[in-house]
Amino acid sequence: MTKVSCDEYLSARIRELFGNDSRVSSRRGLGGGCINNAEEYALSGGEKLFVKRNRSSHSGLFAAEAAGLEALAVSGGPRVPGVLGFHDDGTDQILILEFISPGVKGRDFWELFGRQMAILHRAGTDKGFGFDGDNHIGATEQRNGWMPDWLEFFARRRIGFQLELAISRGRMDTGTAGECEKFMSRIPEILIEPEMPSLLHGDLWGGNYMIGDRGEPVLIDPAVYYGHREADLAMTELFGGFKPSFYSAYNEAYPLKSGYRRRRDAYNLYHMLNHLNLFGASYLGSVQAILRRYT
Repeated sequence: MTKVSCDEYLSARIRELFGNDSRVSSRRGLGGGCINNAEEYALSGGEKLFVKRNRSSHSGLFAAEAAGLEALAVSGGPRVPGVLGFHDDGTDQILILEFISPGVKGRDFWELFGRQMAILHRAGTDKGFGFDGDNHIGATEQRNGWMPDWLEFFARRRIGFQLELAISRGRMDTGTAGECEKFMSRIPEILIEPEMPSLLHGDLWGGNYMIGDRGEPVLIDPAVYYGHREADLAMTELFGGFKPSFYSAYNEAYPLKSGYRRRRDAYNLYHMLNHLNLFGASYLGSVQAILRRYT
């Protein structure tokens, strides 16, 4: 069987979506963050596509991202780009998304965002905690095997996995590793079980939403799984935080249990460990600071 390249797949998909006469008129680079290249494709009929590319060394990256975006397309929740196709030719992989032109925040942007995230977090599952397939958080694999207990899931699939990576990569000294293991043993004292498994964006910081062409919030670059909704909200506060009106609107629509602020940094240990594994020793102090709070 002849292998179909990413460029051949893209051309065929454009014809399927927009007609046999459709062709690419121009391409414009858009950057793409740490691990992907992104481009705006303008087509002969006036349509536009958002196209991401990555080497296949991150196997399954775009298939998992497509599954995450499709899961997040909850009625009443934040807008997400439509998935138009993905392909891996063994050397490169490609993800084709709806192109959403960047806009300007609407007057009630943050209130709308908060209410829509509350709706998203009410989307649950009876499978437990996890997701149908592993995915990535940044360039790091994220393990999502289903578990019935949130506290055990967070300990094993989130903190435990990152700890193993940090040790194997030489990112962490034995003393800090011991404190991290102590933290894991104390998770039942630190965190609480949720009302239900909530659908989470999974990597919800300021770089992973955009302002759509109607001034509305748009979620991008997810690391989706079902977990405790507090984990999503904690991440929003990690790098500067969202506006206060986001949190007040969210709490009005879906109030948090008391004690969230005491638990917040425990959730963010996962992200600090991931940053330690991705970017190195400059994040070790942040990891240690969180551990001191809880151990």
